[in-house]
Amino acid sequence: MAKAALGLILFFTALPLLAQKVEGELACRLTKTDFIYDCMIRISRGGLPLPGAAVTVGADMPSMPMAHNVKPVKATPGKTPGEYAAKLDLEMLGEWAVKLRLRGPVNDQLILLYEFDEKGAQPVRRGDRLPRK
Repeated sequence: MAKAALGLILFFTALPLLAQKVEGELACRLTKTDFIYDCMIRISRGGLPLPGAAVTVGADMPSMPMAHNVKPVKATPGKTPGEYAAKLDLEMLGEWAVKLRLRGPVNDQLILLYEFDEKGAQPVRRGDRLPRK
């Protein structure tokens, strides 16, 4: 009975670790080639960097479903834990849904909405945008 109680205590103690949300963010800069961006991806779980993941990056344009899709590419580990580098070859400027597929210490998919322009990429904040006509 003591073993069962200890098992339950350990299970419920570990539960918050298992339930921690995986988060991602991008820092992209436009290269000298039109619509090609060098991106650094930061992935974390529970506020801590998530190293050792196999990351695949793709993108599509939410305003034009199935018209503009970027073939997924594998990201390479960056210089610090939780960082991954990828080159995105987009078809045009505008809002893109960047899809991060993670395998390894955690299996997950993140979809990040970013606005890509000549300066780089910025997260889309729905409250900041004007309504579409």
